[in-house]
Amino acid sequence: MSRRYNLLIVDDEEPLRVILESELGDTEEFAIDTAADGALAINLIQAKVFDVLLLDIRMPRVSGIDVLAFVHDYSPTTQVIILTNYADVRTAIETIKLGAYDFIAKPYDIDELLNTIHRAIERRQLTIDNKLMKSELNRKAGSLELVGRSPAFLRLIDNTTRFAASDSFILIQGASGTGKELLAGLVHRRSPRNSRPFVTLNCASLPDNLLESELFGHEKGAFTSAYEAKQGLVEVANGGTLFLDEVGDISPAIQPKLLRFLETGDFRRVGGTNQLSVDVRVVSATNKDLREEVKTGRFREDLLYRLNVITLQMPPLRERRDDIPLLAEHFLVRKSRARSPKRLSPGALALLTEYDWPGNVRELEHVIEGLVLLSPGECIEESDLALYFGRPERHEPLKAEPDGSAEMTLQEMERLHIQRTLELHGYSRTKTAGALGISKKTLYLKIKQYAILVPD
Repeated sequence: MSRRYNLLIVDDEEPLRVILESELGDTEEFAIDTAADGALAINLIQAKVFDVLLLDIRMPRVSGIDVLAFVHDYSPTTQVIILTNYADVRTAIETIKLGAYDFIAKPYDIDELLNTIHRAIERRQLTIDNKLMKSELNRKAGSLELVGRSPAFLRLIDNTTRFAASDSFILIQGASGTGKELLAGLVHRRSPRNSRPFVTLNCASLPDNLLESELFGHEKGAFTSAYEAKQGLVEVANGGTLFLDEVGDISPAIQPKLLRFLETGDFRRVGGTNQLSVDVRVVSATNKDLREEVKTGRFREDLLYRLNVITLQMPPLRERRDDIPLLAEHFLVRKSRARSPKRLSPGALALLTEYDWPGNVRELEHVIEGLVLLSPGECIEESDLALYFGRPERHEPLKAEPDGSAEMTLQEMERLHIQRTLELHGYSRTKTAGALGISKKTLYLKIKQYAILVPD
């Protein structure tokens, strides 16, 4: 069963609250709270993250307009549906301009109300997606698929699928580039939370103060640049999955706060005094040996035990060589875009399979991308791999050259390929552009960009 949505009914008319709670509660889709006035509603919003509010406009003490303004500042992903009498329809329309999602006139039709709530929930998800757009685009820039058929890989996928059905915290261990985030995504997709947000945070990329703010949010004025309140990712991920990448890099100063959150689900925004509570499943990943980190005092032992209720180990690519041909074909198709995919010669595929791949799947992906760009023919040959690995003897295991050629940027590889193709075609721009599959104008711009010397 998917996670229930948190719904708050705010109306000073008790009979209406009771009826709404009864009718909506019958669906077993919502976890419902009620408030008889705006002040109580604000207190509840400060203690719990709600997906949708059903909000009356006219209430004593604190009006619905005031509650709407508070939600807009404090919990902007929460969607507000205004409950109004026909006489207040004009006012209800004004609330749309103030940030309400929609309004329902009393007496309401339960089917219409349910449809509006479902649309509001979809709107909330879109709002969350927009908030996370940069990180999502970075995540989706690579493959979202886990590709492999080796026995060890299939066992890992089977275990992941079984563990995904629980709510237990999962720690994914493995070297950089093995696909830990993809495995975390699989946990989410196979879990009962798959209709709720999947939120990622790279713990190694932020200093302590920003990491705490990203994780738990902050109040307006909490620090110099905090010009408005901000929801943390734990709030955004409410009901779903929070993926903490490189969790081993979290500093000792933040670790106690993370531990408290994992144990209770409670937290405070930076600069705030109100305690909030959310329901989030945490999946974490690290390329470090956390037990060694515990021994050196860099990582809390109790935090380690809390994170690794279940441990999944991502194998390095050198331990799943049977998957290299399948992965190479997968990346050839993805990186070729609109072109017909290039193919690997048997010799080239053998070299790829023999290589130890210290950068794991990510390195293989980048190499294939470069080969698609730089190889002159439709078939990638052994000679094309010399750019990355030199020219090893076929009977020796292939190792990366120490001269740095394996770390050449795509721009450097593109320049080299254009230079080589020009030489191959006697510096004919027409023939070179045709061989490269680009226009003569694009070739001219590339020659100028890379300052390639072309004989007159």
